Amino acid sequence: MANTPQAKKRIRRNTVRAEINGARTSRIRSFLKKVESAIESGDKTNAQDALKAAQPELARGVARGVLHKNTASRKMSRLSKRVSAL
Repeated sequence: MANTPQAKKRIRRNTVRAEINGARTSRIRSFLKKVESAIESGDKTNAQDALKAAQPELARGVARGVLHKNTASRKMSRLSKRVSAL
C-alpha cells in the first residue's frame, strides 16, 4: 500500500484517469461499430457519413493519449478501404 502522500494522490488520480480513458475508448469503439454496421448493411452513403464522424474521434483519441498514432491510422485506413469498396 502507498505510504507517501504523493503516492496516495497518484493512486487517486490514476483511478480517475482510467475511468475517463475507458469512457473515451468506449466512445471511439461505438463510432467504429457504426461504420462496421453500415458496411455490413451495404449502405455506402451511410457508411461514408459514419466514417466521417469516426475520423475525428480517432484523431481525438490519439491526441488524448488513449490510442497510438499508428493504431488509429491503421483502423482508419482499413475502414476507408472497405467503405470505398462498397
